[in-house]
Amino acid sequence: MTIEYKSFETDRLLLIPTTVEDAAFQLELMNSALWIQNIGDRGVKTLEACEKYILNRMIAQEERLGFSNYTVFIKPQRIPIGSCGLYDREGIEGIDIGFAFMPEYFGKGYAYEAASTIMQAGIELFGLSKINAITIRDNITSQKLLDKLGLKYIRDIRLPNDDADLLYYEYKVTELD
Repeated sequence: MTIEYKSFETDRLLLIPTTVEDAAFQLELMNSALWIQNIGDRGVKTLEACEKYILNRMIAQEERLGFSNYTVFIKPQRIPIGSCGLYDREGIEGIDIGFAFMPEYFGKGYAYEAASTIMQAGIELFGLSKINAITIRDNITSQKLLDKLGLKYIRDIRLPNDDADLLYYEYKVTELD
């Protein structure tokens, strides 16, 4: 039996659960200079390694929780431009929102459009009462987006097996949401 996971659509974008068919694009995204600078080198250097990463990290979480990583496409051409999702990260209590886009798509509102859609789904569809986010201190663009999404800086944190301090943000759902 195949389970159909939820996809999302905005005026300009399609957000479709990442599959191994997205491996070539995900490999390119994960090895882009800004990904490595702002998110970190995941050590995923081949198509085969990327397919494993998608299966073991993204699809496994989706099977467990019903959500994970979404490949973001511009419609109607279905051009892949980035990723956005909700993640169960080691070292962070609760669910974390994350996003990454190819540099040529920065400054066009795509990240906000995708992330606000995923946050809304997290709250309304998946029943999350809190959404977290992390970013490095130097990633001012990400910090501005998190502020625009309504997440508030709480404190610096450090993830297990990582020596970098990260900024930790939270969004708590209120009765008004």
